[in-house]
Amino acid sequence: MTPSKDISRLIEIMAALRAPKTGCPWDIEQDFSTIAPYTIEEAYEVADAIARGDLNDLRDELGDLLLQVVYHAQMAEEAGEFAFPDVVQAITTKMIRRHPHVFGDEEARGAGMAKGMWEKIKAEEKAEKREARLARGLDPEDSGKGFLDSVPVALPALTRALKLQEKAARVGFDWSEAAPILDKIEEEIGELREALARGETASIKDEFGDMLFAVVNLGRHLKLDSEAALSGTNEKFRSRFHYVEQALEKSGNTLEKATLDEMEALWQEAKSAK
Repeated sequence: MTPSKDISRLIEIMAALRAPKTGCPWDIEQDFSTIAPYTIEEAYEVADAIARGDLNDLRDELGDLLLQVVYHAQMAEEAGEFAFPDVVQAITTKMIRRHPHVFGDEEARGAGMAKGMWEKIKAEEKAEKREARLARGLDPEDSGKGFLDSVPVALPALTRALKLQEKAARVGFDWSEAAPILDKIEEEIGELREALARGETASIKDEFGDMLFAVVNLGRHLKLDSEAALSGTNEKFRSRFHYVEQALEKSGNTLEKATLDEMEALWQEAKSAK
């Protein structure tokens, strides 16, 4: 087996790894649910390479993400459901259908993307998907029957909170402005304090979640993406902590030996330095 720029070689490698008698024991025992976390992780690593502007890493991380697609397709083929070419056909069909102003006839290309066309195309796709599920004897409402059930459960929690709130807002279930949400956050903090005082673990978790949900709602009204805002704060924390680490090293000290007061003083230096 040799490397290649042809996608068929990657498919061959994945099939070999999954071969019952000669494949890799670890790869053979995996299923969709055990591989899913790796798929999500690889998508984040792609985003990280982009954020760092490292195109060499981006190339490698895109390869890792592509492997995940091939992995899932291989398992589906083994189950007799679909194979990698079906995945390619599905997405090419979707992209052509959703861009009639690019791939349609001369009249469609001249008209451009008419207002309401996107919603019409999505509705047609949903109807076809529903019919396909019915034909297989499955529940036609694949993502649930409730208004909010189409928001994927697997999304990062902050992002899912945002999507749930955005969808509820479409039917008017929303705050009219940001200011009252601050009061709501303070209310949730109060309820968290009460749960802490009672020492009730389940209530503490519940109230903590309510507080986070309210904070996401505030961010939405401020036109801020909570996931992106927290990512920025995470990086700020990492950078300042690294400053503390380097400063300690220069003075002959270490993180393990330094006192909290020493680290706090350097932390304040880091804040001033940025």
